[in-house]
Amino acid sequence: MLLILFFFSHQLTDCDSSVSDREREKRWAELFDQLDLNKDGRIDIMELRAGLAKQGFSKKSLEKMVAAGDTNNDGVLDFEEFTQYLRAHEKQLKLMFHRVDKNSDGHIDAAEIQDCLRSMGVSVSMKDATRILLSMDKDGTMTIDWHEWRDYFLFNPLTNMEEVARYWKRSMMLDIGEQLTVPDDFSEEEKKSGYVWRQLLAGAMAGSVSRTGTAPLDRIKVFRQVHGSSDVRGSVKNSFNFMLKEGGPWSLWRGNGVNVLKIAPETAIKFTAYEQVKKTTLVHERFVAGSLAGATAQTAIYPMEVLKTRLTLRKTGQYSGITDCAKQILQREGVTAFYKGYIPNLLSIVPYAGIDLAVYETLKFSWLNRNRGMVDPGVMVLVGCGAVSSTCGQLASYPLALVRTRMQAQASIKGTPKLSMLALFRNILIQEGVSGLYRGISPNLLKVIPAVSVSYVVYEYTRIMLGVEIEGRRGVRVKS
Repeated sequence: MLLILFFFSHQLTDCDSSVSDREREKRWAELFDQLDLNKDGRIDIMELRAGLAKQGFSKKSLEKMVAAGDTNNDGVLDFEEFTQYLRAHEKQLKLMFHRVDKNSDGHIDAAEIQDCLRSMGVSVSMKDATRILLSMDKDGTMTIDWHEWRDYFLFNPLTNMEEVARYWKRSMMLDIGEQLTVPDDFSEEEKKSGYVWRQLLAGAMAGSVSRTGTAPLDRIKVFRQVHGSSDVRGSVKNSFNFMLKEGGPWSLWRGNGVNVLKIAPETAIKFTAYEQVKKTTLVHERFVAGSLAGATAQTAIYPMEVLKTRLTLRKTGQYSGITDCAKQILQREGVTAFYKGYIPNLLSIVPYAGIDLAVYETLKFSWLNRNRGMVDPGVMVLVGCGAVSSTCGQLASYPLALVRTRMQAQASIKGTPKLSMLALFRNILIQEGVSGLYRGISPNLLKVIPAVSVSYVVYEYTRIMLGVEIEGRRGVRVKS
Protein backbone atom coordinates (compact mmCIF):
# COMPACT_ATOMS: atom_id res chain seq x y z
CA MET A 1 0.00 0.00 0.00
CA LEU A 2 1.30 3.45 -0.86
CA LEU A 3 2.04 5.69 2.11
CA ILE A 4 -0.64 8.29 2.72
CA LEU A 5 2.03 10.91 3.28
CA PHE A 6 3.59 10.11 -0.10
CA PHE A 7 0.18 10.34 -1.73
CA PHE A 8 -0.43 13.84 -0.45
CA SER A 9 3.04 15.16 -1.10
CA HIS A 10 2.79 14.20 -4.77
CA GLN A 11 -0.94 14.42 -5.52
CA LEU A 12 -2.16 17.50 -3.65
CA THR A 13 -0.20 20.10 -5.57
CA ASP A 14 -2.83 21.87 -7.65
CA CYS A 15 -4.16 25.31 -6.88
CA ASP A 16 -7.64 25.14 -5.32
CA SER A 17 -9.00 27.65 -7.79
CA SER A 18 -8.19 25.35 -10.73
CA VAL A 19 -9.23 22.06 -9.21
CA SER A 20 -12.71 20.97 -10.14
CA ASP A 21 -14.96 19.05 -7.78
CA ARG A 22 -14.63 16.03 -10.08
CA GLU A 23 -10.84 15.99 -9.87
CA ARG A 24 -10.95 16.51 -6.13
CA GLU A 25 -13.39 13.64 -5.65
CA LYS A 26 -11.21 11.46 -7.88
CA ARG A 27 -8.29 12.02 -5.50
CA TRP A 28 -10.52 11.35 -2.52
CA ALA A 29 -11.74 8.14 -4.17
CA GLU A 30 -8.14 6.95 -4.60
CA LEU A 31 -7.42 7.82 -0.99
CA PHE A 32 -10.58 6.05 0.20
CA ASP A 33 -9.56 2.97 -1.78
CA GLN A 34 -6.14 2.94 -0.09
CA LEU A 35 -7.69 3.17 3.38
CA ASP A 36 -10.41 0.60 2.67
CA LEU A 37 -8.18 -2.41 3.28
CA ASN A 38 -10.85 -5.13 3.08
CA LYS A 39 -12.54 -3.48 0.07
CA ASP A 40 -16.04 -3.58 1.56
CA GLY A 41 -16.80 0.05 0.67
CA ARG A 42 -16.49 1.25 4.27
CA ILE A 43 -13.67 2.48 6.51
CA ASP A 44 -13.66 1.59 10.20
CA ILE A 45 -11.38 2.62 13.07
CA MET A 46 -9.05 -0.34 12.60
CA GLU A 47 -8.50 0.49 8.92
CA LEU A 48 -7.85 4.15 9.74
CA ARG A 49 -5.34 3.19 12.41
CA ALA A 50 -3.54 0.88 9.99
CA GLY A 51 -3.58 3.32 7.07
CA LEU A 52 -2.51 6.33 9.12
CA ALA A 53 -0.27 4.51 11.61
CA LYS A 54 2.91 6.30 10.57
CA GLN A 55 1.33 9.70 11.14
CA GLY A 56 1.05 8.97 14.87
CA PHE A 57 -2.66 9.69 15.47
CA SER A 58 -4.16 8.49 18.73
CA LYS A 59 -7.17 6.18 18.72
CA LYS A 60 -9.21 8.95 20.34
CA SER A 61 -8.42 11.38 17.51
CA LEU A 62 -9.50 8.87 14.86
CA GLU A 63 -12.67 8.08 16.78
CA LYS A 64 -13.41 11.79 16.83
CA MET A 65 -12.90 11.97 13.07
CA VAL A 66 -15.25 9.02 12.42
CA ALA A 67 -17.88 10.51 14.75
CA ALA A 68 -17.70 13.84 12.87
CA GLY A 69 -18.31 12.19 9.49
CA ASP A 70 -20.60 9.30 10.48
CA THR A 71 -24.00 10.78 9.60
CA ASN A 72 -25.96 7.51 9.92
CA ASN A 73 -24.28 6.51 13.21
CA ASP A 74 -23.22 3.04 12.10
CA GLY A 75 -19.66 3.44 13.40
CA VAL A 76 -17.98 3.43 9.96
CA LEU A 77 -17.50 5.84 7.05
CA ASP A 78 -18.78 5.05 3.57
CA PHE A 79 -17.45 6.98 0.58
CA GLU A 80 -20.12 9.68 0.72
CA GLU A 81 -19.55 10.29 4.44
CA PHE A 82 -15.80 10.25 3.90
CA THR A 83 -15.92 12.91 1.19
CA GLN A 84 -18.44 15.03 3.10
CA TYR A 85 -16.11 15.01 6.11
CA LEU A 86 -13.07 15.99 4.03
CA ARG A 87 -14.98 18.76 2.29
CA ALA A 88 -16.29 20.24 5.56
CA HIS A 89 -12.94 19.85 7.32
CA GLU A 90 -11.07 21.56 4.48
CA LYS A 91 -13.38 24.56 4.86
CA GLN A 92 -12.55 24.75 8.57
CA LEU A 93 -8.85 24.43 7.84
CA LYS A 94 -9.10 27.20 5.25
CA LEU A 95 -10.65 29.56 7.81
CA MET A 96 -7.92 28.72 10.32
CA PHE A 97 -5.23 29.22 7.69
CA HIS A 98 -6.53 32.71 6.91
CA ARG A 99 -6.66 33.54 10.62
CA VAL A 100 -2.94 32.83 10.95
CA ASP A 101 -2.04 34.39 7.58
CA LYS A 102 -2.56 37.96 8.80
CA ASN A 103 -1.02 39.70 5.79
CA SER A 104 -3.08 37.55 3.40
CA ASP A 105 -0.13 36.71 1.16
CA GLY A 106 -1.02 33.00 1.00
CA HIS A 107 1.92 31.96 3.18
CA ILE A 108 2.40 31.63 6.93
CA ASP A 109 5.78 32.57 8.37
CA ALA A 110 7.24 32.12 11.87
CA ALA A 111 6.28 35.66 12.96
CA GLU A 112 2.62 34.98 12.09
CA ILE A 113 2.69 31.74 14.10
CA GLN A 114 4.17 33.64 17.05
CA ASP A 115 1.55 36.42 16.76
CA CYS A 116 -1.30 33.92 16.50
CA LEU A 117 -0.22 32.06 19.65
CA ARG A 118 0.32 35.29 21.57
CA SER A 119 -3.15 36.51 20.63
CA MET A 120 -4.46 33.45 22.47
CA GLY A 121 -2.32 34.12 25.52
CA VAL A 122 0.50 31.68 24.71
CA SER A 123 3.92 33.32 24.59
CA VAL A 124 6.55 31.61 22.43
CA SER A 125 9.95 32.76 21.27
CA MET A 126 10.77 33.26 17.58
CA LYS A 127 13.02 30.21 17.84
CA ASP A 128 10.11 28.03 19.00
CA ALA A 129 7.80 29.47 16.34
CA THR A 130 10.42 28.63 13.69
CA ARG A 131 10.62 25.07 14.98
CA ILE A 132 6.85 24.72 14.64
CA LEU A 133 7.08 26.03 11.08
CA LEU A 134 9.88 23.62 10.14
CA SER A 135 7.81 20.63 11.25
CA MET A 136 5.23 21.56 8.57
CA ASP A 137 7.38 23.11 5.82
CA LYS A 138 7.89 20.40 3.17
CA ASP A 139 9.47 22.45 0.39
CA GLY A 140 12.11 24.29 2.45
CA THR A 141 10.75 27.80 1.74
CA MET A 142 10.58 28.69 5.47
CA THR A 143 6.87 29.37 5.03
CA ILE A 144 3.71 27.24 5.09
CA ASP A 145 1.40 27.50 2.10
CA TRP A 146 -2.22 26.33 2.00
CA HIS A 147 -1.35 22.89 0.63
CA GLU A 148 1.19 22.19 3.36
CA TRP A 149 -1.27 23.37 6.00
CA ARG A 150 -4.08 21.24 4.59
CA ASP A 151 -1.97 18.12 4.14
CA TYR A 152 -0.63 18.38 7.66
CA PHE A 153 -4.01 18.79 9.40
CA LEU A 154 -6.41 17.01 7.00
CA PHE A 155 -6.84 13.92 9.18
CA ASN A 156 -6.49 15.74 12.49
CA PRO A 157 -9.98 16.57 13.83
CA LEU A 158 -9.08 20.08 14.99
CA THR A 159 -11.92 22.56 14.66
CA ASN A 160 -10.48 25.92 15.80
CA MET A 161 -7.21 27.77 16.35
CA GLU A 162 -7.31 27.17 20.11
CA GLU A 163 -7.10 23.43 19.42
CA VAL A 164 -4.30 24.01 16.89
CA ALA A 165 -2.38 26.03 19.50
CA ARG A 166 -2.81 23.23 22.01
CA TYR A 167 -1.65 20.73 19.41
CA TRP A 168 1.43 22.80 18.57
CA LYS A 169 2.41 22.86 22.24
CA ARG A 170 2.10 19.04 22.49
CA SER A 171 1.73 19.40 26.23
CA MET A 172 1.99 16.53 28.68
CA MET A 173 4.43 16.75 31.54
CA LEU A 174 5.43 13.63 33.41
CA ASP A 175 6.77 13.76 36.95
CA ILE A 176 9.66 11.52 37.95
CA GLY A 177 10.60 13.02 41.30
CA GLU A 178 11.44 16.70 41.65
CA GLN A 179 9.56 19.44 39.81
CA LEU A 180 12.39 21.58 38.49
CA THR A 181 11.21 22.00 34.91
CA VAL A 182 9.74 25.10 33.31
CA PRO A 183 5.91 25.38 33.55
CA ASP A 184 3.79 25.12 30.42
CA ASP A 185 1.98 27.97 28.63
CA PHE A 186 -1.81 27.92 28.37
CA SER A 187 -4.20 30.04 26.34
CA GLU A 188 -6.74 32.38 27.96
CA GLU A 189 -9.56 30.08 26.87
CA GLU A 190 -7.90 27.12 28.58
CA LYS A 191 -7.54 29.11 31.81
CA LYS A 192 -11.15 30.30 31.82
CA SER A 193 -12.59 26.87 31.01
CA GLY A 194 -10.88 25.10 33.91
CA TYR A 195 -8.85 22.99 31.48
CA VAL A 196 -5.58 24.12 33.11
CA TRP A 197 -6.45 22.94 36.61
CA ARG A 198 -7.85 19.64 35.35
CA GLN A 199 -4.59 19.01 33.52
CA LEU A 200 -2.52 20.03 36.55
CA LEU A 201 -4.63 17.72 38.72
CA ALA A 202 -4.06 14.85 36.28
CA GLY A 203 -0.33 15.55 36.45
CA ALA A 204 -0.40 15.67 40.26
CA MET A 205 -2.21 12.32 40.43
CA ALA A 206 0.29 10.77 38.04
CA GLY A 207 3.18 12.21 40.03
CA SER A 208 1.78 10.84 43.29
CA VAL A 209 1.53 7.30 41.97
CA SER A 210 4.88 7.55 40.18
CA ARG A 211 6.74 8.83 43.26
CA THR A 212 5.16 6.17 45.44
CA GLY A 213 6.20 3.45 43.01
CA THR A 214 9.82 4.62 42.88
CA ALA A 215 10.12 5.73 46.53
CA PRO A 216 12.60 2.94 47.47
CA LEU A 217 15.05 4.17 44.82
CA ASP A 218 14.56 7.75 45.99
CA ARG A 219 15.30 6.77 49.60
CA ILE A 220 18.45 4.92 48.54
CA LYS A 221 19.55 8.06 46.66
CA VAL A 222 19.04 10.33 49.69
CA PHE A 223 20.68 7.80 52.02
CA ARG A 224 23.79 7.59 49.84
CA GLN A 225 23.89 11.36 49.32
CA VAL A 226 23.99 12.01 53.08
CA HIS A 227 26.04 9.12 54.39
CA GLY A 228 28.53 9.14 51.54
CA SER A 229 31.04 6.32 51.77
CA SER A 230 31.43 6.31 55.56
CA ASP A 231 28.44 4.37 56.87
CA VAL A 232 27.39 2.18 53.96
CA ARG A 233 30.19 1.01 51.75
CA GLY A 234 29.71 -0.68 48.42
CA SER A 235 26.89 -0.75 45.92
CA VAL A 236 23.28 0.36 45.74
CA LYS A 237 22.37 -3.19 46.68
CA ASN A 238 24.29 -2.88 49.96
CA SER A 239 22.44 0.33 50.78
CA PHE A 240 19.14 -1.39 50.03
CA ASN A 241 19.99 -4.34 52.28
CA PHE A 242 21.12 -2.01 55.09
CA MET A 243 17.81 -0.10 55.12
CA LEU A 244 15.78 -3.31 54.81
CA LYS A 245 17.56 -4.81 57.80
CA GLU A 246 17.20 -1.64 59.90
CA GLY A 247 13.48 -1.00 59.37
CA GLY A 248 11.90 -3.75 57.30
CA PRO A 249 10.15 -3.49 53.90
CA TRP A 250 7.93 -0.54 54.85
CA SER A 251 10.99 1.54 55.76
CA LEU A 252 11.76 1.82 52.03
CA TRP A 253 8.84 4.27 51.75
CA ARG A 254 9.96 6.60 54.55
CA GLY A 255 9.55 10.23 53.48
CA ASN A 256 7.20 9.37 50.63
CA GLY A 257 4.15 10.87 52.35
CA VAL A 258 5.49 14.41 52.47
CA ASN A 259 7.07 13.94 49.02
CA VAL A 260 3.58 13.33 47.62
CA LEU A 261 1.92 16.04 49.74
CA LYS A 262 4.19 18.76 48.37
CA ILE A 263 3.25 18.09 44.72
CA ALA A 264 -0.05 20.00 44.80
CA PRO A 265 1.12 23.22 46.53
CA GLU A 266 4.36 23.35 44.54
CA THR A 267 2.53 22.89 41.22
CA ALA A 268 -0.13 25.48 42.08
CA ILE A 269 2.38 28.07 43.35
CA LYS A 270 4.72 27.55 40.40
CA PHE A 271 1.95 27.94 37.82
CA THR A 272 0.46 31.01 39.55
CA ALA A 273 3.89 32.62 39.94
CA TYR A 274 4.73 31.86 36.30
CA GLU A 275 1.62 33.68 35.12
CA GLN A 276 2.30 36.66 37.40
CA VAL A 277 5.96 36.92 36.37
CA LYS A 278 4.98 37.08 32.70
CA LYS A 279 2.36 39.77 33.38
CA THR A 280 4.30 42.02 35.78
CA THR A 281 7.80 41.85 34.31
CA LEU A 282 6.90 41.42 30.63
CA VAL A 283 9.28 38.45 30.51
CA HIS A 284 8.37 36.43 27.43
CA GLU A 285 11.35 34.09 27.52
CA ARG A 286 9.84 30.88 28.88
CA PHE A 287 13.01 29.72 30.60
CA VAL A 288 13.56 32.99 32.51
CA ALA A 289 9.95 33.22 33.67
CA GLY A 290 9.95 29.52 34.54
CA SER A 291 13.12 29.79 36.61
CA LEU A 292 11.71 32.73 38.60
CA ALA A 293 8.46 30.81 39.14
CA GLY A 294 10.41 27.74 40.26
CA ALA A 295 12.39 29.82 42.74
CA THR A 296 9.15 31.26 44.14
CA ALA A 297 7.58 27.83 44.54
CA GLN A 298 10.72 26.38 46.15
CA THR A 299 10.86 29.28 48.64
CA ALA A 300 7.25 28.65 49.68
CA ILE A 301 7.43 24.86 50.06
CA TYR A 302 11.07 24.46 51.08
CA PRO A 303 10.28 23.46 54.71
CA MET A 304 8.50 20.43 53.23
CA GLU A 305 11.72 19.55 51.38
CA VAL A 306 13.61 19.56 54.69
CA LEU A 307 10.91 17.43 56.32
CA LYS A 308 11.06 14.99 53.42
CA THR A 309 14.83 14.56 53.85
CA ARG A 310 14.60 14.12 57.62
CA LEU A 311 11.74 11.61 57.36
CA THR A 312 13.52 9.71 54.60
CA LEU A 313 16.63 9.33 56.77
CA ARG A 314 14.88 8.65 60.08
CA LYS A 315 15.59 5.55 62.07
CA THR A 316 12.88 3.26 63.40
CA GLY A 317 10.91 5.04 66.14
CA GLN A 318 12.65 8.39 65.71
CA TYR A 319 9.51 10.28 64.61
CA SER A 320 5.85 9.31 64.85
CA GLY A 321 4.92 11.27 61.75
CA ILE A 322 5.25 14.51 59.79
CA THR A 323 3.88 16.70 62.60
CA ASP A 324 6.15 15.15 65.22
CA CYS A 325 9.18 15.59 62.95
CA ALA A 326 8.38 19.28 62.38
CA LYS A 327 7.83 19.81 66.12
CA GLN A 328 11.17 18.23 67.08
CA ILE A 329 13.10 20.23 64.46
CA LEU A 330 11.48 23.47 65.66
CA GLN A 331 12.21 22.76 69.33
CA ARG A 332 15.81 21.61 68.89
CA GLU A 333 17.06 23.71 65.97
CA GLY A 334 14.70 26.64 65.53
CA VAL A 335 12.90 28.04 62.48
CA THR A 336 16.08 28.51 60.44
CA ALA A 337 16.54 24.72 60.26
CA PHE A 338 13.62 24.57 57.81
CA TYR A 339 15.73 26.49 55.27
CA LYS A 340 18.99 24.59 55.58
CA GLY A 341 20.41 24.02 52.09
CA TYR A 342 18.12 26.63 50.54
CA ILE A 343 20.87 28.41 48.58
CA PRO A 344 22.29 25.36 46.74
CA ASN A 345 18.71 24.25 46.07
CA LEU A 346 17.92 27.61 44.49
CA LEU A 347 21.11 27.56 42.45
CA SER A 348 20.31 24.08 41.09
CA ILE A 349 17.08 25.27 39.43
CA VAL A 350 18.82 27.25 36.67
CA PRO A 351 21.26 24.63 35.35
CA TYR A 352 18.73 21.81 35.57
CA ALA A 353 15.75 23.61 34.01
CA GLY A 354 17.89 25.31 31.35
CA ILE A 355 19.75 22.21 30.18
CA ASP A 356 16.70 19.94 30.45
CA LEU A 357 14.52 22.27 28.37
CA ALA A 358 17.22 23.03 25.79
CA VAL A 359 18.25 19.40 25.25
CA TYR A 360 14.65 18.17 25.09
CA GLU A 361 13.53 20.79 22.58
CA THR A 362 16.66 20.26 20.45
CA LEU A 363 16.20 16.47 20.30
CA LYS A 364 12.46 16.65 19.65
CA PHE A 365 12.63 19.19 16.84
CA SER A 366 15.66 17.50 15.29
CA TRP A 367 13.54 14.38 14.96
CA LEU A 368 10.61 16.37 13.55
CA ASN A 369 12.86 18.11 11.01
CA ARG A 370 14.20 14.76 9.80
CA ASN A 371 10.69 13.34 9.59
CA ARG A 372 8.68 16.19 8.11
CA GLY A 373 5.00 15.49 7.62
CA MET A 374 4.83 13.13 10.59
CA VAL A 375 2.04 14.24 12.91
CA ASP A 376 3.65 13.04 16.12
CA PRO A 377 6.99 11.47 17.03
CA GLY A 378 5.19 8.99 19.24
CA VAL A 379 5.52 8.14 22.91
CA MET A 380 8.77 6.17 22.74
CA VAL A 381 10.67 8.88 20.83
CA LEU A 382 9.53 11.64 23.17
CA VAL A 383 10.08 9.62 26.33
CA GLY A 384 13.59 8.95 25.01
CA CYS A 385 14.12 12.68 24.44
CA GLY A 386 12.87 13.38 27.94
CA ALA A 387 15.06 10.73 29.51
CA VAL A 388 18.19 12.06 27.76
CA SER A 389 17.41 15.70 28.61
CA SER A 390 16.61 14.81 32.22
CA THR A 391 19.89 12.92 32.52
CA CYS A 392 21.83 15.90 31.16
CA GLY A 393 20.05 18.22 33.57
CA GLN A 394 20.79 15.95 36.51
CA LEU A 395 24.47 15.66 35.63
CA ALA A 396 24.75 19.45 35.63
CA SER A 397 22.81 20.14 38.84
CA TYR A 398 23.40 16.99 40.90
CA PRO A 399 26.38 18.27 42.98
CA LEU A 400 24.22 21.18 44.18
CA ALA A 401 21.37 18.78 44.99
CA LEU A 402 23.74 16.56 46.96
CA VAL A 403 25.12 19.49 48.99
CA ARG A 404 21.57 20.70 49.64
CA THR A 405 20.53 17.30 51.00
CA ARG A 406 23.59 17.05 53.25
CA MET A 407 22.94 20.53 54.65
CA GLN A 408 19.32 19.57 55.34
CA ALA A 409 20.44 16.47 57.23
CA GLN A 410 23.50 17.78 59.10
CA ALA A 411 21.79 18.53 62.42
CA SER A 412 20.17 15.08 62.58
CA ILE A 413 23.48 13.19 62.39
CA LYS A 414 25.54 13.15 65.58
CA GLY A 415 29.12 14.31 65.27
CA THR A 416 28.57 15.92 61.88
CA PRO A 417 30.03 19.47 61.67
CA LYS A 418 27.61 22.20 60.54
CA LEU A 419 29.38 23.32 57.37
CA SER A 420 28.44 26.01 54.86
CA MET A 421 27.77 25.27 51.21
CA LEU A 422 31.32 26.09 50.06
CA ALA A 423 32.89 24.29 53.02
CA LEU A 424 30.84 21.18 52.20
CA PHE A 425 31.94 21.26 48.58
CA ARG A 426 35.56 21.53 49.63
CA ASN A 427 35.18 18.79 52.26
CA ILE A 428 33.59 16.36 49.77
CA LEU A 429 36.25 16.98 47.15
CA ILE A 430 39.06 16.41 49.67
CA GLN A 431 37.60 13.29 51.30
CA GLU A 432 35.73 11.62 48.41
CA GLY A 433 36.99 13.24 45.24
CA VAL A 434 34.90 14.46 42.32
CA SER A 435 32.91 11.21 42.32
CA GLY A 436 31.69 12.11 45.81
CA LEU A 437 29.66 14.96 44.31
CA TYR A 438 27.70 12.37 42.31
CA ARG A 439 27.14 9.83 45.08
CA GLY A 440 23.61 8.44 44.84
CA ILE A 441 23.04 9.45 41.23
CA SER A 442 22.78 5.85 39.97
CA PRO A 443 19.47 5.05 41.76
CA ASN A 444 18.23 8.49 40.67
CA LEU A 445 18.90 7.62 37.03
CA LEU A 446 17.54 4.09 37.46
CA LYS A 447 14.13 5.42 38.46
CA VAL A 448 13.64 7.53 35.30
CA ILE A 449 12.17 4.84 33.01
CA PRO A 450 9.84 3.17 35.57
CA ALA A 451 8.72 6.58 36.86
CA VAL A 452 7.90 7.84 33.37
CA SER A 453 6.08 4.62 32.46
CA VAL A 454 3.89 4.65 35.58
CA SER A 455 3.29 8.39 35.31
CA TYR A 456 2.26 8.13 31.64
CA VAL A 457 -0.33 5.38 32.27
CA VAL A 458 -1.84 7.10 35.33
CA TYR A 459 -1.86 10.46 33.55
CA GLU A 460 -3.74 9.03 30.58
CA TYR A 461 -6.48 7.41 32.69
CA THR A 462 -6.81 10.42 35.00
CA ARG A 463 -6.94 12.79 32.03
CA ILE A 464 -9.79 10.79 30.49
CA MET A 465 -11.70 10.72 33.79
CA LEU A 466 -11.34 14.50 34.15
CA GLY A 467 -12.27 15.18 30.52
CA VAL A 468 -8.94 16.71 29.55
CA GLU A 469 -8.78 16.19 25.80
CA ILE A 470 -5.39 16.90 24.19
CA GLU A 471 -4.92 16.55 20.46
CA GLY A 472 -1.37 15.49 19.75
CA ARG A 473 -1.14 14.59 23.43
CA ARG A 474 1.87 12.36 22.98
CA GLY A 475 4.19 15.31 23.48
CA VAL A 476 5.72 13.98 26.66
CA ARG A 477 7.72 16.23 28.96
CA VAL A 478 9.56 14.59 31.77
CA LYS A 479 9.81 16.37 35.09
CA SER A 480 12.71 15.14 37.16
